[in-house]
Amino acid sequence: MPYDESVPPTRRRRSLLAATAFAAVCLTAAGCGAGDDSGGTRAEPGQGGSGTSAPPPSKSAPAPDRTSASPTPSAKPSKPSGPSGSTSGGATGPLSGKTVVIDPGHNPNNHLHTGEINRQVDIGTTHKECDTTGTSTNSGYAEAQFTLDVSHRLRTLLQKQGAKVVLTYDNDRAYGPCVDERARIGNEARADAVVSVHADGSAVGNRGFHVILPALVRGGKADTSKIVEPSRDLGTRIAGLFVRDTGSAPSNYIGGNSGLDIRKDLGGLNLSTVPKVFIECGNMRDPKDAALLTSAGWRQKAAQGIADGISSYLEG
Repeated sequence: MPYDESVPPTRRRRSLLAATAFAAVCLTAAGCGAGDDSGGTRAEPGQGGSGTSAPPPSKSAPAPDRTSASPTPSAKPSKPSGPSGSTSGGATGPLSGKTVVIDPGHNPNNHLHTGEINRQVDIGTTHKECDTTGTSTNSGYAEAQFTLDVSHRLRTLLQKQGAKVVLTYDNDRAYGPCVDERARIGNEARADAVVSVHADGSAVGNRGFHVILPALVRGGKADTSKIVEPSRDLGTRIAGLFVRDTGSAPSNYIGGNSGLDIRKDLGGLNLSTVPKVFIECGNMRDPKDAALLTSAGWRQKAAQGIADGISSYLEG
């Protein structure tokens, strides 16, 4: 995958900085030596997640393990509305006074609203589809189901630490929200951190996770100059602690084994005015990664890794 040429300075220097930062977090996170079969590859996502528009889950597909999982999204959510209500755990803790926005990628019913999600929206430097359907495992477990489940688990973990948590949507919309609105929700919440949760759709053999960071973008409605560095800090911490908590290795096909990638084509990042990253937790099209993503136990570990990274960033 070509390196994002919009990011100064050169590719070699940026890759070295990313690798160095990632290694530093690994050292503080009790090591990043995970190289077992849970480790990594993944394909480049499209706006809001995987760039592939996979078919909707097969009705005859076996249900994934949902032990302790959040309820599966219903088939008939309400029409698009405002952001899902913000909540806090009612507890005091190290994240008291902090606001975190969680952005579950895609929507399980986007495939029923192709006209709406294909509508072009302004992402600052260009126009792009409102949203995409996302990908799925070969057995039919949709990325949108995965992202909402992990987001629910992540919300619970952050609330226990006293954070105020806002979801960009919570199974309360017929489709979307569009990528520009996802960014706007984080901005209007004045979030201390925003994480967009995804899973990728790449070739078999591509495994692992990667965290997508905003490039330096200035144009139209987009100006990421104030969030590039704090977002890098947030993403580096999440990457290091995701390794520790899940045992998964960084992507073997994106990011040069650093677990980090930089992009300028994602509206959710371009339009953000607060620190924000995307995380692609695994490749749904690889059988080994798919086995992890469909496991409720592993999804809990994934949520813990993201939560620990957010906490490290906010407390640091």
